[in-house]
Amino acid sequence: MTEFQKRSEVTISTMGKVHNPSGQGVAAFTASKMSVEHSSQPHVKPADVHATRNLEEGSARRNITRKKTDAKDTGRYDSRNKKQGGAGKGRWDPMSEAYEGDLKLDKDDPMYVPEEDDEPTSYVFSSSEAGNESRHSGAAPDAYDAANDKAVYGPMLTLSEFKIRVSDAVREYFDSSDADEVVRCIHEMKCNEYHPEVVKRAVSLGLDEGPRERELVSRLLACLHPVPLTDEEMGMGFEVLLDSIDDLVIDIPDAKSMVGCFLARAVVDEVLAPAFLSDRNNSHPGDCVVEKAVSLLSREHCTARLEKVWGPGDGRPVAELKDAIDQLLKEYLMSRELDEAASCVRELKAPHFHHELVKRGIKIAIEEDGHNHTSESSSLDAMAALFKFLVDNSIVSEYQVGKGASRLRRALPDLTLDVPAAPQMVDEFEQMASERGILRVAGETEEQEEKKAE
Repeated sequence: MTEFQKRSEVTISTMGKVHNPSGQGVAAFTASKMSVEHSSQPHVKPADVHATRNLEEGSARRNITRKKTDAKDTGRYDSRNKKQGGAGKGRWDPMSEAYEGDLKLDKDDPMYVPEEDDEPTSYVFSSSEAGNESRHSGAAPDAYDAANDKAVYGPMLTLSEFKIRVSDAVREYFDSSDADEVVRCIHEMKCNEYHPEVVKRAVSLGLDEGPRERELVSRLLACLHPVPLTDEEMGMGFEVLLDSIDDLVIDIPDAKSMVGCFLARAVVDEVLAPAFLSDRNNSHPGDCVVEKAVSLLSREHCTARLEKVWGPGDGRPVAELKDAIDQLLKEYLMSRELDEAASCVRELKAPHFHHELVKRGIKIAIEEDGHNHTSESSSLDAMAALFKFLVDNSIVSEYQVGKGASRLRRALPDLTLDVPAAPQMVDEFEQMASERGILRVAGETEEQEEKKAE
């Protein structure tokens, strides 16, 4: 008996437990069995599999037929049976032809796509519960989305989008003072459910700006009422504004006082019903904003006073505005710099008070010249040149020039006491302004104006 046949058999149960470094007594059953099987059926390699032959005798080129290659293929490798490497092992390709039948989805599946032969699916856009209710109730659509060719039930925009567009429209209004453009923008958005937000956004933006912008906001609210903002929507807008007053005070300490002025001005402009203040006072007793509005409305001649609650256009007191006008006119007569004077007039931000600028300019020029008004470098001629420059640059309108000259003519009796030649000097100024095309002299016909223009 050979030495390896004396070794004891190693099984699964005895593996790791038998200590037999020499291996004596272990039977080589598997090895002997395999050797017998292989010896009885030797492996024979077919001649046409993995055959390698030289194309030409004496040449190094050989034609190699690889495994799993189609016999009809002309030597090109077929990768259809390849496992696509480690990254592609077991990868499922849903677009392959083998899975084409599995892509059919149920109609209730969110990924279901209707076939071309099926009826086209119609989509309804809605951003509020009101839109869903109107759609299910069979009501007519609120708008039509031309870009997507679909009917829209409910507001066209979300609330955040609506706020952004309203803010942009109000900021443009501060620059252009065109309230009709804001009204047109609100109409085009077609979001009636969000109209109360217009009041809050406009007043909030006005609080961050100067008195001129607050005056514009008050005029805008008057233009928005009753179309497109109804009485109910206007009241809801002020309710939302008053509820958020504590947040506004954080950034603007005087927010409560200014919102009270907005409330009183809205009542005077008939934008807000007076009953709104009493209802708000009953529901929120001790509200200082409402008390401020009530106190402003309780004053004598409150209507006339609240019309100028933000001042003459820019919010400054009239006396302060007149002092600023006198200062810039006197500086101009000393320097004769038209650009600097025009810049000062722009900074006043009081386009509706320019008639006072013309009136005080002529008066100061008359007082400066006195009896020497016929000199070539007279103050009166310099003042006419200033108004001509302002009109040409669209800073002061011709209407304001004519209004200021007429106001000065009505004040001639008092001015004549200081300057006896004041009437003649006013006539001379009107003649110079007429020749420059910025003033129409009384009694002058349109034909005469055309001849002067030619």
